[in-house]
Amino acid sequence: MRPILMFSFLAIGLAGGVVPAGGRELAVTVYNQDLGVVRDRRTVEVERGRSTLRITDVAEQIDPTSVHLEGDLQVIEQNYAFDLASAEKILHRYVGEKVDVLAAEGRSYRGRLVSYDAANLVLGGVTGGEDVTLVGREGVQDIRLPSLPAGLITRPTLIWTVEGGKGGETEIELSYMTAGMSWHAEYVAVVAPDDKAMDLSGWVSVDNRSGASYPEARLKLVAGEVHRAAPPPIMFDGSAVAERMAPAAKQFTERGLFEYHIYVLERPSTIADQEIKQISLFAPAHAPVKKILEYDGMTSGDQVRVTLETENKEAVGLGFPLPAGTVRAFKADEDGRLEFVGEDRIGHTPRGEKLRIVMGAAFDVKGERIVADQRRISDRVYEETVEIKLRNHKQERVEIVVIEHPQGSWEILDSSHPYEKKEAFKIEFKVTVAPDKEEIVRYTVRVK
Repeated sequence: MRPILMFSFLAIGLAGGVVPAGGRELAVTVYNQDLGVVRDRRTVEVERGRSTLRITDVAEQIDPTSVHLEGDLQVIEQNYAFDLASAEKILHRYVGEKVDVLAAEGRSYRGRLVSYDAANLVLGGVTGGEDVTLVGREGVQDIRLPSLPAGLITRPTLIWTVEGGKGGETEIELSYMTAGMSWHAEYVAVVAPDDKAMDLSGWVSVDNRSGASYPEARLKLVAGEVHRAAPPPIMFDGSAVAERMAPAAKQFTERGLFEYHIYVLERPSTIADQEIKQISLFAPAHAPVKKILEYDGMTSGDQVRVTLETENKEAVGLGFPLPAGTVRAFKADEDGRLEFVGEDRIGHTPRGEKLRIVMGAAFDVKGERIVADQRRISDRVYEETVEIKLRNHKQERVEIVVIEHPQGSWEILDSSHPYEKKEAFKIEFKVTVAPDKEEIVRYTVRVK
């Protein structure tokens, strides 16, 4: 058994040891990487001695090498059958056999299927002799066959040869990995009228395209990048249906798992195939925020970026490890209706870390950066004078953080405003600009 498999099984241990009255208990752990781990506990009827045990309601994208079966029986052999019935496979199996074909205008043919392609069916002996009849497939309304050919199945099937001992009802536990499952987080932030606070609520979206449904399953979500030894199986296309749930009390509990975080839904939930299920991650949390205007003239032209910043701490109303996801921000207009004001994608944010949400570019605040002068002092030293013009067209005072990136071995010789060195190649000026005014930051840097 590969290490990832053992880890996954430990990650989804079922609570309790009794199979419910319905005879089946499911647990599903979903990762961010097109991976689900399913644990299926059920009661089955096993014949006395050696017999065959079949289970059909498994994921179509199952990784058969990850299947593990436990129970009061001995597994002699394990097989995974996936030769699914299709129209072309059924026709292929019936070459040389008698078929009934109903065509347009009530015409019918009974004969031996000699061959077929995309355009025609070739039938022999329709009139009882050695004749050959070509029937255009465009006009075929129905092809009737006596039975499903042997060896074809309608669903992927796990087949075990087992020694069942005394036989009778036996509790088994089936575990496997499957592709076609993933999850991600989304957040909704409602910004207060004065831009000094927000209500943040979180959702998780579980996307199930694995080819199986999991009724009343215990759901766990793992946040973090788990190393995979090999690429997952190919993911097939499928449609998705979104299911909305109203925000409620906290539904998930969070705890550490190795170097990851795991989120456990505190109630069973049905995860239907070809569905995106959305579940509230936590109730809206009220937290103070600071609106920051930032101008980086080397990268953003004349645009001044608007960012909301808070801390992920219980003391300010948060303190829940936030999985990576998209934050969409809204604010009420004068008529009281919420309007969309920006979105950003955040990474995994542990407790205690700053949460920064980039909202977009300010409409009424602009910046302009020019190199006013440049002088070469020697072959390896030059001086540069930079001017940054900040224009505030609002009717209120604003503070703008100006970000500059001096290169090489640098020294600021002169500056019109105080600055703070943030990194080796990053300095910041905090500049206040009066309503409907312009402020100019000017500094000279010597670079070696």
